[in-house]
Amino acid sequence: MAKYNITEKKEKVKTLSYRNSVTPEFVEDIARKVVSKLMIEQKYRDPNYSAKRLADEIGVNSRHISAVINMRFQVNYSQLVGGMRIQEARYMLQDGNFNDMTMEDIATNAGFTTRQSFYATFYRVCGMTPKDYRQTYGLQEENKAAAKKKVKAKGKKKSKKAKK
Repeated sequence: MAKYNITEKKEKVKTLSYRNSVTPEFVEDIARKVVSKLMIEQKYRDPNYSAKRLADEIGVNSRHISAVINMRFQVNYSQLVGGMRIQEARYMLQDGNFNDMTMEDIATNAGFTTRQSFYATFYRVCGMTPKDYRQTYGLQEENKAAAKKKVKAKGKKKSKKAKK
């Protein structure tokens, strides 16, 4: 064994000092402020809005923000914001009022900087492309109404043929 100079690897023990230094009350207070900034003020739509900016606006250290988001939401900052952006995009893809918008417009409106990052995140979260999502879930109410009209129209055609 001495020939190869092999030594046992010592495991590094990470201490999560920021996690240990926060109280449950602090976590809940910061989590409320994070939700307020990101959701209510819709800061997630800003593609340049970072955890550092969020921390500065709330008035805490960015590592505290990271720890609180991880503890409270079990994701990191990027995943939290990406999830919010995807929820916004899903809403727009389902709502008929946004049918005239391209995928790039929807991506930009939701806060993504590139079409590629939008598609990659959307596929990772939803398991399908935004286009497939729009085709599957978009205009559900209008599709139902159109289907009812088709059924009624077929019924009228059959009744006219039966009279002849």
